[in-house]
Amino acid sequence: MDFRSLGAYLIITATEWPPARLEFLAHSARPTDFDFLKVIGKGNYGKVLLAKRKSDGAFYAVKVLQKKSILKSKEQNHIMAERNVLLKNVRHPFLVGLRYSFQTPEKLYFVLDYVNGGELFFHLQRERRFLEPRARFYAAEVASAIGYLHSLNIIYRDLKPENILLDCQGHVVLTDFGLCKECVESEGTTSTFCGTPEYLAPEVLRQEPYDRAVDWWCLGAVLYEMLHGLPPFFDKDVAQMYENILHQPLQIPGGRTVAACDLLQGLLHKDKKQRLGSKADFLDIKNHVFFSPINWDDLYHKRLTPPFNPNVEGPADLKHFDPEFTQEAVSKSIGCTPDTMASSSGASSAFLGFSYAQDDNILDS
Repeated sequence: MDFRSLGAYLIITATEWPPARLEFLAHSARPTDFDFLKVIGKGNYGKVLLAKRKSDGAFYAVKVLQKKSILKSKEQNHIMAERNVLLKNVRHPFLVGLRYSFQTPEKLYFVLDYVNGGELFFHLQRERRFLEPRARFYAAEVASAIGYLHSLNIIYRDLKPENILLDCQGHVVLTDFGLCKECVESEGTTSTFCGTPEYLAPEVLRQEPYDRAVDWWCLGAVLYEMLHGLPPFFDKDVAQMYENILHQPLQIPGGRTVAACDLLQGLLHKDKKQRLGSKADFLDIKNHVFFSPINWDDLYHKRLTPPFNPNVEGPADLKHFDPEFTQEAVSKSIGCTPDTMASSSGASSAFLGFSYAQDDNILDS
């Protein structure tokens, strides 16, 4: 879904030191610096927990991953890519920020901004669908974040309601960068088959080289789901769903404005070269008539009032998290630092340069 000082800990920025030096200095960040309070999410390789730093009581979302599981699945490159992308994203208002990352012999820890307004998926399941103004607001903030990633030559590749969080005011926060592809120039392509079945673009299914336009297809699929309650080509049979994505014409139920229908047709065009966003990327989206009510400068600076307020009462308010997670007991091992931080398994060498600490003033500017 998208997760300040540590006592006498020396804080430095990534641009000032090489990874090896960062790794050494960041070792003073340890699991014992935090109280791990609740499980608030799960993934393939670990969990996300609400944690409070002991030194100042600040709350964070800490993503804790098992090295053994990552290495077994040969996913270490994706984890390091996620770490690299997080370092580049700290200045955008609709992307989750990385505060620290560190490791023990068995685990990796991402210390992220804590966002407790709930997943977009959570709210969509509860309300079934959103009215156009609300869907437009979320789609605009997501498009702004995706456009920013593209400006850094990053393709996101896994846009879905589960990866879109709401903050305490109701603004979008995009999270989970494990499937991002870095270093893709504006005319460049990549070819890895990855993503979530309901949101895969036709060119990905055809295993053709694809470009940034896959993210605009995903935006179209998410917008369609916000307006209609299900992804556009959904079928319980995944093979049939893939067939629908590849060959079935887009069906848009009635009751939508002409602008909304035109945007969906443009974003969900099966030919990537004809898809909205294929020419001028984010500018194509920004200039579409559907978004004409949006002042993009005000949107970026969060001067627009969100259409929905999560009404959270503070960091301990977990009403927008699934009780399936929050009622699970927190393992004591998550908050323990081994007697020795040296790894005998060789796992640390697979994640060399993972540890990181960011200057608070830069993050908060």
